[in-house]
Amino acid sequence: MMIDRSLGYGRHIVHDYLKKSLPFNSVLDIGAGNGRDLLMARGVNRNAELHAIEYSDSYIANLKKHDINIYQIDIEKERLPFADESMDIVIANQILEHVKEIFWIFNEISRVLTVGGRLIIGVPNLASLHNRLLLLIGCQPTSIQLYSAHIRGFTISGFDKFLSYCWKGGYERIQAKGSNFYPFPPILARPLADFFPSLAWGIFMLSKKSRQYNDEFLKYPLENSLETNFFLGKDW
Repeated sequence: MMIDRSLGYGRHIVHDYLKKSLPFNSVLDIGAGNGRDLLMARGVNRNAELHAIEYSDSYIANLKKHDINIYQIDIEKERLPFADESMDIVIANQILEHVKEIFWIFNEISRVLTVGGRLIIGVPNLASLHNRLLLLIGCQPTSIQLYSAHIRGFTISGFDKFLSYCWKGGYERIQAKGSNFYPFPPILARPLADFFPSLAWGIFMLSKKSRQYNDEFLKYPLENSLETNFFLGKDW
């Protein structure tokens, strides 16, 4: 059977989440790649300001063709170059599985996102059906292979706990969906992911920022004495 790996990016889900997030005036995509998610945002609202965080020169060259504001920074060590509460939507699609400094990144996301703004997250699902079967026979899940670029694993419930433990009441999850379903072809993968999102290859969460942010994602690792030298900025 032929797997369509592009379904893992959940473009149809991101598009649906963008429509659910209307009205909006500004969109930030962290790790924008070739800009497909931002261009979908333009299709939903052609007047929206589009901002891309991207480090790859080849992707940046493509983004420049589409009148997108581009910022080439290290999201694990640098502040996002935006004022507090200046973004109506923040997207991070297939990015968070690659990073260590999740507390710093969510500090910056939560700082720049408006109260009532929407957060769209897409990540590989550690609890997908095929990963569960691999673990059952003692094999490493494909979403977090030791020889790959992925260093974090996510599940829907795990992501919800991360947000609520670090910043209780800071985010309200609106919806969670799944995309792609290994090892099935697209004709089966899409409906299976719709019916069983917690078993899908990729998971996509839409959340709303519920209240004003006050450095909670930086305080959490300090207050809980996490034994890892997480980057928390120069003032912590």
